[in-house]
Amino acid sequence: MHALLSADTLRGLSSSADTTGGRPIEEVLVTEREDWQDGPPHELFKQLRHECPVHWTPRISEYPEEAGYWSITTADDVHTVSRDWQTYSSETGGITALTNAIMPLELIQAMFIGMDPPKHDRLKALFQRGFTPKRIAEHEGTIRDITVRTLDGLQGQAGCDLVTDVAQPVVSRVIGSFMGIPPEDDRIWAELMNTTLGAGDPDLNPAGVESVMQRDVPEIFERCRALISERRERPTDDLTSVLVHAEVDGERLEEHEIVMGFFLLMAAGNDSTKATYCSAMRALMENPDQRRLLLDDPSLVSSTVEEALRMFPAFAHFRRTATCDTKLNGKTIREGDKVVMWYVSSNRDETRYEDPDSFDVTRNPEHQAFGAGGRHFCLGTALARLELNILIEETLARYPAMELAGQPLYAESPFINQLKTLPVRLAA
Repeated sequence: MHALLSADTLRGLSSSADTTGGRPIEEVLVTEREDWQDGPPHELFKQLRHECPVHWTPRISEYPEEAGYWSITTADDVHTVSRDWQTYSSETGGITALTNAIMPLELIQAMFIGMDPPKHDRLKALFQRGFTPKRIAEHEGTIRDITVRTLDGLQGQAGCDLVTDVAQPVVSRVIGSFMGIPPEDDRIWAELMNTTLGAGDPDLNPAGVESVMQRDVPEIFERCRALISERRERPTDDLTSVLVHAEVDGERLEEHEIVMGFFLLMAAGNDSTKATYCSAMRALMENPDQRRLLLDDPSLVSSTVEEALRMFPAFAHFRRTATCDTKLNGKTIREGDKVVMWYVSSNRDETRYEDPDSFDVTRNPEHQAFGAGGRHFCLGTALARLELNILIEETLARYPAMELAGQPLYAESPFINQLKTLPVRLAA
C-alpha cells in the first residue's frame, strides 16, 4: 500500500532519534562494520532518507585502498539510477561498493550483471532461455519434492536451524538441478558461495577476504572446467550446457566468461531465496498475529512473500559508476564516482509505504528487492517467488507453532542481507 506522507509528517520523522552518535550526518560512514552487526542499520537509513537522501561516504575503513561512494536511499532515486545505464554504468567500476577488494574487477565484468548494453542484453537473453515462465512452472513439482523431503527429514527433532537445516539444502538442490550439478556436490558449492559472498564475515569465511582469490576462486574455476569439458562432449538441457554452447556476436564465450556466468547463477540461487525465506519465517514467529492471518487464509502466502521481499531484500545494495558529471536530488555526482543503491532503505521509504517497518502479510506491496527496473532487473524473479511460496507453505503446514529457540545472527555484511543462523523449536 502506498501512502504519500505530508511535509509535516516528514519533518517529524527527520527530527527522530539521532543515529549518528552526535556526528553531523555528512560525516557518517555508512558501511562501518559496527553498524551492521544486527543487520542493516534501518534507523540510520531512515535519517538519511529525510536529512541527506543522496549521501557521500568518503572512505571504507576496512578497505582503505577503496574510494568513497554515494549512498542512494530513496525509492525514487534508486528508480532513476537503475533505469539510466548510460549515466550509471554497471561495467565501468563493478557492482558492489568494493571495486577490487574481494574479487578483481575483470572477473566481475565477465558476468552479465557487470556489463552494460549491448553485450549485457545479448548475454542475458541467453540465460533467459532457462528462466522462462514455462520452464519455471515445469519445475514446481521438483521444487516442492525437494522442500517436502528436506522438511520431512526433521521429523522427530525438537528443533533445528532454519538456515543450515532447511533453507540451505533446499536452495542448493534447486539451483543445482537447474545447473546440472549432482546432489552429492551441493554442499561444497554452497560453501564456496557462502565464503565468497560472505567474505568479510568471520563465521562464513574464517580464513578472511584474501582466501577468496587464493582459495575459493581457483576451486570454482577447477570445478567448472570439469563441468565445461563434460558438457562440451555430452550436452544436456541444463544451464551449464547453455553457457558452454552459447554464442554472442558469433563468438563462443571465453572460459572465464562461462565460469563467471555459472558463478553468478549459483551465487544468486544460493543466497537470494535462503535469505528472504529465513527472514520471513523469523518475522512470522515474531509477529504471531500476522502468522495467524496467514494460517487462517493460506491464499495470503503470495502477499506474504512480497512483503518479505520488501522488508528483507536478499542483497542490501548494488552499485553503479557515474559515466559523466550529473546531478541527483540536488547533489553533484562526478564522473567515476561510485553510486550505491540501498534496497534495504528504498524498500522502507515512508513516501511509498505506510508504517514501513511493520510486517504486514496483507500489504502485497510493489518493491525493489529484484532491482528497480531497467536492464538489470533480476533474471530469476519467477523462480525466487515460486521457491519462497513453496517453502513458506510447506513449513507452516508442518510446523504452524514454530518458535525461536535462540538469538538469530546476521551475516556481517553490507552486501548480503541474510541471517547466518536461525535456531527454532519445531513445535511449541
